[in-house]
Amino acid sequence: MKSRMASLSLAVVLLGVSFVLSAKGQQNSAKAGVQDTKGHSVYDELSKAPEKARAKRNPFEKDPQAVAAGRILFEQHCAECHGDAAQGGKKGPSLRVADVQDAEPGALFWILTNGIVRKGMPVWSKLPEPQRWQIVSYIRSLGVAPAQADSPPAKSQPPETMDLFSRHR
Repeated sequence: MKSRMASLSLAVVLLGVSFVLSAKGQQNSAKAGVQDTKGHSVYDELSKAPEKARAKRNPFEKDPQAVAAGRILFEQHCAECHGDAAQGGKKGPSLRVADVQDAEPGALFWILTNGIVRKGMPVWSKLPEPQRWQIVSYIRSLGVAPAQADSPPAKSQPPETMDLFSRHR
C-alpha cells in the first residue's frame, strides 16, 4: 500500500513538473520569436529588403483614414493567416513584435509587395500600391503586443471611474 501511494505521489509530481516545464517552454519560444526549422527567426526576412526599398517613405504615414482603410484591407487579406489582432495565426507569425513594429515602413511594404513565397506569404503586388501602404499604416498603428504571461493585467477602468470608486472606500 505504501509503495502504491509513493508511486502515485511520484507520478503526480512528475506530471506537475512536466506541465510547468511545458508552459515555461511555450513562454520562452514566444519570447524568442517564431523560429523556422533551421532555427532562424521568420522576421529575418525584413532585413533582406534592399536599401532602396527600406528608404521608401509611407505617403500615408500620418493619415488616420489610411489606418482605418488599412484595417479593412488587413481583415480582407491578412487576418486569415496573421490573426484578427495580428498576433499570429495558423499560418502567419505575429506582426505585433518589435522586429516588425521597429522595421522601416519601406521594408514592410517590400515584404507585402514581394511576399515570402517559400514560407507561405503570398505576393500582394497586384494590390494597388496605395492599399499596400494603407496596410503598412495599419500594422504600424498596432504597436507591440503586451506580454501576456509576464505582466499583471492592466486596470480596465478609465481614471475618472477609478477615482469615483476610490472616494467611496
